[in-house]
Amino acid sequence: MIPRRLLLAATGLMALIQPALAQPALASAAPPLPARATAHPAQWPAAHSPAAITAPATEARITALLKRMTLAQKIGQMIQGDISSVTPADLQRYPLGSILAGGNSGPYGNERASGAEWARLVGEYRAASAKAGAGIPILFGVDAVHGHSNLPGATIFPHNIGLGAMHDPALVQRIGAATADEIAATGIEWTFAPTLAVPQDLRWGRSYEGYAADPALVAAYGRAMVTGLQGPLRAGRPVDSTHVAATAKHYLADGGTFEGKDQGDARIGEAELVARHAQGYPAAIDAGALTVMASFSSWNGVKNHGNRSLLTDVLKGRMGFGGFVVGDWNGHGQVEGCTVTSCAASFNAGLDMAMAPDSWKGLFDTTLAQVQQGAIPMARIDDAVRRILRVKFKLGLMGAAPVLRGAPDQLGAPAHLAVAREAVAKSLVLLKNNGGLLPLKPGAKVLVAGPGADSMAMQAGGWTITWQGTDTAAADFPRGETIGRGLVDALAKAGGKATLSPDGQFTDKPDVAVVVYGEAPYAEFQGDVANLAFRPRHGEDALIARLKAQGIPVVSVFLSGRPLFAGPLLNASDAFVAAWLPGTQGAGVADVLVAGANGKPARDFAGTLPFPWPADARSPVTAPLFPAGYGLTYAHAQSVGPVNEDPRVDLSAAASDNLWFNRGVAPSPWHLGLDNAVTARSVDLAAQEDARQFTWAAPGALAIDGPPVDLTRQADEGFEVRLDWRIDALPAGPIKVSVGTGSLDVASLLRLAPQGAVTQTRIPLRCFADAGANLKEVGTPLRITAPQGFVVTLSNARVEATGSVVPCPPKG
Repeated sequence: MIPRRLLLAATGLMALIQPALAQPALASAAPPLPARATAHPAQWPAAHSPAAITAPATEARITALLKRMTLAQKIGQMIQGDISSVTPADLQRYPLGSILAGGNSGPYGNERASGAEWARLVGEYRAASAKAGAGIPILFGVDAVHGHSNLPGATIFPHNIGLGAMHDPALVQRIGAATADEIAATGIEWTFAPTLAVPQDLRWGRSYEGYAADPALVAAYGRAMVTGLQGPLRAGRPVDSTHVAATAKHYLADGGTFEGKDQGDARIGEAELVARHAQGYPAAIDAGALTVMASFSSWNGVKNHGNRSLLTDVLKGRMGFGGFVVGDWNGHGQVEGCTVTSCAASFNAGLDMAMAPDSWKGLFDTTLAQVQQGAIPMARIDDAVRRILRVKFKLGLMGAAPVLRGAPDQLGAPAHLAVAREAVAKSLVLLKNNGGLLPLKPGAKVLVAGPGADSMAMQAGGWTITWQGTDTAAADFPRGETIGRGLVDALAKAGGKATLSPDGQFTDKPDVAVVVYGEAPYAEFQGDVANLAFRPRHGEDALIARLKAQGIPVVSVFLSGRPLFAGPLLNASDAFVAAWLPGTQGAGVADVLVAGANGKPARDFAGTLPFPWPADARSPVTAPLFPAGYGLTYAHAQSVGPVNEDPRVDLSAAASDNLWFNRGVAPSPWHLGLDNAVTARSVDLAAQEDARQFTWAAPGALAIDGPPVDLTRQADEGFEVRLDWRIDALPAGPIKVSVGTGSLDVASLLRLAPQGAVTQTRIPLRCFADAGANLKEVGTPLRITAPQGFVVTLSNARVEATGSVVPCPPKG
């Protein structure tokens, strides 16, 4: 652990940070926008990319390249497309500078492709780029954010919040090096990591991507991760074949988003912006970060993708960044006056490469025209392309003897797995251990239960195999181990007996029960929540109560992407461990929880809270139950008395009774079901994968089911069912929408709606009651039944009060 005072001194900004961090936390009401969103560079920390990022001979070669490149070839370098929408053959007409594989994009349409298949795909794009235009190889980027997480069999490390609990920059650097080795093993040379966010409101669904609330620790980790991923930059030498380019992201203040809303607005003054949110960037730049990713977010109402003072004046000027700035997923399209296929303003502000996953073709054509018309100066184009080529040279992609990456046998290498297991053990935080229940004694009979006991998806979290991580399975990681199986193995070696039973059933009464539970997997915006209350969805509370009633002591192992209010469960548990999202090496949990034959565990607890733990469900956390830095150990035992069980917020107001389908996903407690006639795929409507397209290959239905809810009050108060969707194909015959047992044919309404465009269908809830629905107990709040040929893209389905009168759909 590095003392806080030393970390702050290392940034050289003690005087600036302390006053700004003393400002009160965000209030619940929206603060007024400050007068401006223009940065003053002199108020920001100075930094500089190492001189070794380039060399005079390299710059001369770049100058020569720029002189012979056509305008179209230059524009191509500034645009990045996704593998789901661009083929190697497309590069002959559109010489793109970069290709990415987004969270749900796998080689040849296979999300579970092997490392060898990834290497083959990358090679096909690279070979095509070498034959196109000026023959400049593409850069291939991927979201390897906690290991090479798109790939089955890779080493998956704890998410960043768990790494923050370790307070160990040296281990973070080793994790970066292991991750780079596995990325390079698949022929890829660029990862979109590390995230340098400093989350302020843990309702934000990306909170687990931030290391800690302490900007100084984030700075130390940013330096360490960049060094681990890239290795130290050396003059006159390219980055070697076992290292890759890092990306410092998301610039800037994505963790300062108001009310925890993803892609939101940081409504703060410049001093706080610098002191709280900017500290990771000078450290990463000084360490040699080759790229920086702009944030979707805004600062005081101005989108960062279009803020010249931040991108150019501060980042490239004051901070001396010599690499290139890449955008986030169609983020340029959110700039005022822009679309995803047209945004001169973003390039003029300082964006060097636009991430245009599915909009690349239109953006290429319009940007070319805008330069020809003088809307984007040629000097800006040449600067952007120079920066991109500089990085390609440093990665060894250019020239007659390029650096070759691709050794798939390094995926899941034993040395990497050992580092991950160590990180899991060091990330665990012991919040309670009354009576010295932990470590589990040699020879003990232990029940391992709970929904997370044998769930690779819950322990790995989002950004694992797929974007949201919801369908990750143990079979995806044959060299991994779930927490439950790790405990069973360790207890057996210690002479004990363990039963793995997720539902908590047993025949032989155990001496102690370990219950593993927590949040379901999620990634950006799907993880945004209304408050910090943990709401048991799988009967965890009842299971723990049943065990306690039988006189069985309980250890809770809590899986989450953020600290959450869990007062009743803390009180019901004899021991409580915050395990975060530990990744695939569940045996690391057993290393701390299970004593060996000598009566001692392999490791003591070492983790401490990277964020304060809430005493209730309110956010931001101003009076925590446990402060940041808290964490018990076996060596320093302490009894924890009863804690508050009142969430102090109206949980019913945040319940999902009225929200059945949200941005393409059924939120808990609801789940989506399809019969065999209906298929689904994630698609983009207004944002990345914010909807699902359903196709009826035969007459059939989709349904959203869950625990029965009472909707009578909503019906009495004039609420309506609202469907935000796009009708893609409308066959003849009835299209029925049902709430509970009440069914209405909406085919006539849909034939009046514009086909192929997003539309909204509103139906008064009382209409379903009139059609026979028992609204007092609705377990299937939405069912859509249709004939063969119906295709619809659904984004949202909810009940809401609109204040206007809408008639029931006509019959027939």
